[in-house]
Amino acid sequence: MAPKLALPVVALLALVLSATTAAAQNCGCAEGLCCSRFGYCGTGKDYCGKGCQAGPCDVPDTNNVSVASIVTPAFFDALTAQAADGCEAKGFYTRDAFLAAAGYYPAFGRTGTVDDSKREIAAFFAHANHETIKFCYINEINGPSKNYCDPTNTQWPCQAGKGYYGRGPLQISWNYNYGPAGQSIGFDGLGDPDAVARSAVTAFRAALWYWMDFVHEAIVSGQGFGATIRAINGALECGGKNPSSVNNRVGYYVQFCKQFGVDPGSNLTC
Repeated sequence: MAPKLALPVVALLALVLSATTAAAQNCGCAEGLCCSRFGYCGTGKDYCGKGCQAGPCDVPDTNNVSVASIVTPAFFDALTAQAADGCEAKGFYTRDAFLAAAGYYPAFGRTGTVDDSKREIAAFFAHANHETIKFCYINEINGPSKNYCDPTNTQWPCQAGKGYYGRGPLQISWNYNYGPAGQSIGFDGLGDPDAVARSAVTAFRAALWYWMDFVHEAIVSGQGFGATIRAINGALECGGKNPSSVNNRVGYYVQFCKQFGVDPGSNLTC
Protein backbone atom coordinates (compact mmCIF):
# COMPACT_ATOMS: atom_id res chain seq x y z
CA MET A 1 0.00 0.00 0.00
CA ALA A 2 1.49 3.32 -1.04
CA PRO A 3 2.08 6.15 1.42
CA LYS A 4 -0.83 8.51 1.90
CA LEU A 5 -0.71 12.15 2.82
CA ALA A 6 -1.36 12.77 6.48
CA LEU A 7 -5.05 13.20 7.17
CA PRO A 8 -6.39 16.67 8.08
CA VAL A 9 -5.96 16.97 11.83
CA VAL A 10 -9.61 17.54 12.66
CA ALA A 11 -8.80 16.61 16.23
CA LEU A 12 -7.09 19.97 16.67
CA LEU A 13 -10.54 21.52 16.68
CA ALA A 14 -11.00 19.95 20.08
CA LEU A 15 -8.55 22.43 21.56
CA VAL A 16 -10.98 25.28 21.00
CA LEU A 17 -14.24 23.50 21.75
CA SER A 18 -15.78 23.23 25.20
CA ALA A 19 -15.88 20.07 27.25
CA THR A 20 -19.45 19.50 26.12
CA THR A 21 -18.41 19.24 22.49
CA ALA A 22 -15.05 17.52 22.77
CA ALA A 23 -13.60 14.70 24.79
CA ALA A 24 -10.42 12.72 25.05
CA GLN A 25 -9.58 10.21 22.38
CA ASN A 26 -11.69 7.04 22.38
CA CYS A 27 -14.73 9.22 22.99
CA GLY A 28 -17.42 8.26 25.47
CA CYS A 29 -19.59 11.02 24.04
CA ALA A 30 -22.65 12.54 25.66
CA GLU A 31 -26.04 11.75 24.13
CA GLY A 32 -26.57 13.53 20.84
CA LEU A 33 -22.87 13.88 20.02
CA CYS A 34 -20.92 11.93 17.42
CA CYS A 35 -17.60 10.21 17.96
CA SER A 36 -15.43 11.34 15.06
CA ARG A 37 -12.96 9.23 13.09
CA PHE A 38 -10.23 10.78 15.26
CA GLY A 39 -11.92 9.90 18.55
CA TYR A 40 -13.43 13.25 19.54
CA CYS A 41 -17.01 14.24 20.35
CA GLY A 42 -19.04 16.89 18.61
CA THR A 43 -21.59 17.66 15.94
CA GLY A 44 -21.45 18.56 12.27
CA LYS A 45 -19.77 16.86 9.34
CA ASP A 46 -16.30 16.80 10.92
CA TYR A 47 -17.67 14.59 13.69
CA CYS A 48 -20.78 12.90 12.27
CA GLY A 49 -19.60 12.51 8.67
CA LYS A 50 -16.92 10.34 7.12
CA GLY A 51 -15.42 7.89 9.61
CA CYS A 52 -17.91 8.61 12.40
CA GLN A 53 -17.57 5.82 14.96
CA ALA A 54 -20.65 6.24 17.16
CA GLY A 55 -23.59 8.50 17.91
CA PRO A 56 -25.98 10.08 15.38
CA CYS A 57 -23.63 9.52 12.44
CA ASP A 58 -24.71 10.55 8.96
CA VAL A 59 -25.29 7.07 7.62
CA PRO A 60 -25.29 7.04 3.80
CA ASP A 61 -28.23 5.66 1.88
CA THR A 62 -27.78 1.99 1.10
CA ASN A 63 -29.46 -0.39 -1.29
CA ASN A 64 -30.94 -3.78 -0.47
CA VAL A 65 -28.03 -5.82 -1.79
CA SER A 66 -26.82 -8.67 0.39
CA VAL A 67 -23.03 -8.75 0.33
CA ALA A 68 -23.19 -12.40 1.37
CA SER A 69 -25.26 -13.25 -1.69
CA ILE A 70 -22.48 -11.89 -3.94
CA VAL A 71 -19.54 -13.20 -1.94
CA THR A 72 -20.83 -16.75 -1.98
CA PRO A 73 -19.04 -19.67 -0.33
CA ALA A 74 -18.06 -20.90 -3.79
CA PHE A 75 -16.55 -17.53 -4.74
CA PHE A 76 -14.65 -17.09 -1.50
CA ASP A 77 -13.46 -20.69 -1.29
CA ALA A 78 -12.08 -20.45 -4.83
CA LEU A 79 -10.02 -17.43 -3.75
CA THR A 80 -8.51 -19.06 -0.70
CA ALA A 81 -7.99 -22.36 -2.52
CA GLN A 82 -5.31 -20.60 -4.58
CA ALA A 83 -3.01 -20.60 -1.54
CA ALA A 84 -0.65 -23.55 -1.42
CA ASP A 85 -0.32 -25.59 1.76
CA GLY A 86 2.94 -23.81 2.58
CA CYS A 87 1.40 -20.33 2.51
CA GLU A 88 1.29 -18.50 5.83
CA ALA A 89 -2.32 -17.47 5.16
CA LYS A 90 -3.56 -21.00 4.49
CA GLY A 91 -6.72 -21.31 6.57
CA PHE A 92 -6.45 -17.76 7.94
CA TYR A 93 -8.82 -15.80 5.71
CA THR A 94 -12.40 -17.04 5.98
CA ARG A 95 -15.71 -15.96 4.52
CA ASP A 96 -17.22 -15.74 8.00
CA ALA A 97 -14.46 -13.35 9.06
CA PHE A 98 -14.98 -11.21 5.97
CA LEU A 99 -18.75 -11.02 6.46
CA ALA A 100 -18.32 -10.21 10.16
CA ALA A 101 -15.97 -7.37 9.24
CA ALA A 102 -18.22 -6.11 6.44
CA GLY A 103 -21.05 -5.83 8.95
CA TYR A 104 -19.24 -2.89 10.53
CA TYR A 105 -19.33 -0.99 7.22
CA PRO A 106 -22.96 -0.98 6.02
CA ALA A 107 -22.19 1.12 2.94
CA PHE A 108 -19.63 -1.35 1.61
CA GLY A 109 -21.06 -3.19 -1.37
CA ARG A 110 -24.43 -1.57 -0.77
CA THR A 111 -24.08 1.85 -2.41
CA GLY A 112 -25.75 2.80 -5.68
CA THR A 113 -27.24 0.23 -8.02
CA VAL A 114 -26.91 -3.53 -7.80
CA ASP A 115 -24.25 -3.34 -10.53
CA ASP A 116 -22.39 -0.69 -8.52
CA SER A 117 -22.39 -3.06 -5.56
CA LYS A 118 -21.01 -5.90 -7.64
CA ARG A 119 -18.29 -3.68 -9.10
CA GLU A 120 -17.22 -2.47 -5.65
CA ILE A 121 -17.00 -5.99 -4.25
CA ALA A 122 -15.13 -7.16 -7.35
CA ALA A 123 -12.71 -4.25 -6.96
CA PHE A 124 -12.07 -4.98 -3.29
CA PHE A 125 -11.27 -8.63 -3.91
CA ALA A 126 -9.21 -7.82 -7.00
CA HIS A 127 -6.91 -5.69 -4.85
CA ALA A 128 -6.92 -8.22 -2.01
CA ASN A 129 -6.04 -11.01 -4.42
CA HIS A 130 -3.12 -8.97 -5.74
CA GLU A 131 -1.88 -7.65 -2.40
CA THR A 132 -1.88 -11.07 -0.72
CA ILE A 133 -0.53 -12.83 -3.81
CA LYS A 134 -3.63 -14.98 -4.21
CA PHE A 135 -4.37 -15.15 -0.49
CA CYS A 136 -1.01 -16.70 0.33
CA TYR A 137 0.23 -13.95 2.66
CA ILE A 138 -0.86 -12.17 5.81
CA ASN A 139 2.34 -10.18 6.29
CA GLU A 140 4.27 -8.28 3.65
CA ILE A 141 7.21 -10.22 2.25
CA ASN A 142 10.36 -9.03 4.08
CA GLY A 143 8.13 -6.54 5.88
CA PRO A 144 10.20 -6.28 9.08
CA SER A 145 13.19 -5.10 7.04
CA LYS A 146 11.25 -2.14 5.65
CA ASN A 147 10.80 1.23 7.31
CA TYR A 148 7.21 2.44 7.19
CA CYS A 149 7.55 5.03 9.92
CA ASP A 150 6.83 8.66 9.14
CA PRO A 151 8.51 10.51 12.04
CA THR A 152 6.99 13.80 10.96
CA ASN A 153 3.51 12.54 11.79
CA THR A 154 3.25 13.55 15.43
CA GLN A 155 -0.42 12.68 15.71
CA TRP A 156 0.37 8.99 15.23
CA PRO A 157 3.96 8.64 16.50
CA CYS A 158 5.86 5.44 15.81
CA GLN A 159 6.74 3.28 18.79
CA ALA A 160 10.18 1.78 19.21
CA GLY A 161 10.53 -1.75 17.96
CA LYS A 162 7.20 -1.78 16.11
CA GLY A 163 6.93 -2.42 12.38
CA TYR A 164 4.18 -0.74 10.39
CA TYR A 165 4.65 -2.87 7.29
CA GLY A 166 1.86 -4.38 5.24
CA ARG A 167 -0.57 -6.77 6.88
CA GLY A 168 -3.94 -8.20 5.94
CA PRO A 169 -5.97 -8.29 2.71
CA LEU A 170 -4.97 -4.78 1.60
CA GLN A 171 -1.57 -4.77 3.34
CA ILE A 172 -2.31 -1.75 5.51
CA SER A 173 0.96 0.05 6.25
CA TRP A 174 2.51 3.18 7.80
CA ASN A 175 2.03 4.51 11.32
CA TYR A 176 -0.50 7.12 10.18
CA ASN A 177 -2.76 4.33 8.93
CA TYR A 178 -2.25 1.87 11.80
CA GLY A 179 -2.97 4.52 14.42
CA PRO A 180 -6.41 5.65 13.23
CA ALA A 181 -7.36 2.16 12.04
CA GLY A 182 -6.68 0.78 15.49
CA GLN A 183 -8.58 3.57 17.16
CA SER A 184 -11.58 3.05 14.91
CA ILE A 185 -11.58 -0.75 15.20
CA GLY A 186 -10.53 -1.10 18.81
CA PHE A 187 -6.91 -2.27 18.94
CA ASP A 188 -3.62 -0.55 19.69
CA GLY A 189 -2.56 0.18 16.13
CA LEU A 190 0.70 1.87 17.09
CA GLY A 191 1.66 -0.37 20.00
CA ASP A 192 0.42 -3.66 18.58
CA PRO A 193 0.28 -3.56 14.77
CA ASP A 194 0.60 -7.37 14.77
CA ALA A 195 -3.03 -7.51 15.92
CA VAL A 196 -3.95 -7.24 12.23
CA ALA A 197 -2.08 -10.48 11.53
CA ARG A 198 -3.50 -12.43 14.48
CA SER A 199 -7.21 -12.17 13.70
CA ALA A 200 -8.86 -12.58 10.32
CA VAL A 201 -11.76 -10.37 11.41
CA THR A 202 -9.37 -7.61 12.47
CA ALA A 203 -7.43 -8.04 9.23
CA PHE A 204 -10.57 -7.63 7.14
CA ARG A 205 -11.80 -4.76 9.31
CA ALA A 206 -8.50 -2.93 8.85
CA ALA A 207 -8.71 -3.45 5.10
CA LEU A 208 -12.31 -2.26 4.98
CA TRP A 209 -11.52 0.71 7.22
CA TYR A 210 -8.92 1.78 4.68
CA TRP A 211 -11.23 1.00 1.78
CA MET A 212 -14.14 3.04 3.11
CA ASP A 213 -11.95 6.02 3.99
CA PHE A 214 -9.83 6.17 0.84
CA VAL A 215 -11.22 3.96 -1.92
CA HIS A 216 -15.00 3.52 -1.63
CA GLU A 217 -15.94 6.90 -3.05
CA ALA A 218 -13.74 6.42 -6.11
CA ILE A 219 -15.53 3.28 -7.24
CA VAL A 220 -19.11 4.18 -6.27
CA SER A 221 -18.88 7.62 -7.88
CA GLY A 222 -18.15 6.07 -11.26
CA GLN A 223 -14.50 7.09 -11.58
CA GLY A 224 -13.61 3.56 -12.61
CA PHE A 225 -11.32 0.84 -11.29
CA GLY A 226 -8.25 2.85 -12.22
CA ALA A 227 -9.12 5.37 -9.51
CA THR A 228 -9.05 2.60 -6.90
CA ILE A 229 -5.53 1.63 -7.97
CA ARG A 230 -4.52 5.26 -7.59
CA ALA A 231 -6.05 5.38 -4.10
CA ILE A 232 -4.24 2.24 -2.96
CA ASN A 233 -0.83 2.34 -4.62
CA GLY A 234 -0.86 5.12 -7.16
CA ALA A 235 2.47 6.64 -6.18
CA LEU A 236 4.25 3.38 -6.99
CA GLU A 237 2.20 2.01 -9.88
CA CYS A 238 0.27 4.67 -11.81
CA GLY A 239 1.54 6.76 -14.70
CA GLY A 240 3.52 3.89 -16.17
CA LYS A 241 5.57 3.23 -13.02
CA ASN A 242 4.58 -0.43 -12.70
CA PRO A 243 2.33 -1.50 -15.57
CA SER A 244 2.61 -5.22 -14.77
CA SER A 245 1.18 -4.67 -11.30
CA VAL A 246 -1.60 -2.45 -12.66
CA ASN A 247 -2.47 -5.02 -15.30
CA ASN A 248 -2.53 -7.75 -12.67
CA ARG A 249 -5.05 -5.83 -10.57
CA VAL A 250 -7.16 -5.04 -13.62
CA GLY A 251 -7.11 -8.66 -14.71
CA TYR A 252 -8.50 -9.84 -11.39
CA TYR A 253 -11.13 -7.11 -11.42
CA VAL A 254 -12.36 -8.01 -14.90
CA GLN A 255 -12.38 -11.69 -13.93
CA PHE A 256 -14.48 -11.10 -10.82
CA CYS A 257 -16.86 -8.75 -12.62
CA LYS A 258 -17.44 -11.50 -15.16
CA GLN A 259 -18.16 -13.96 -12.38
CA PHE A 260 -20.65 -11.51 -10.86
CA GLY A 261 -22.28 -10.90 -14.24
CA VAL A 262 -21.54 -7.17 -14.39
CA ASP A 263 -19.75 -4.96 -16.90
CA PRO A 264 -16.45 -3.72 -15.41
CA GLY A 265 -16.98 -0.25 -16.85
CA SER A 266 -14.39 2.12 -18.29
CA ASN A 267 -11.24 3.81 -16.93
CA LEU A 268 -9.74 0.54 -15.76
CA THR A 269 -6.11 1.66 -15.52
CA CYS A 270 -4.35 4.62 -13.98
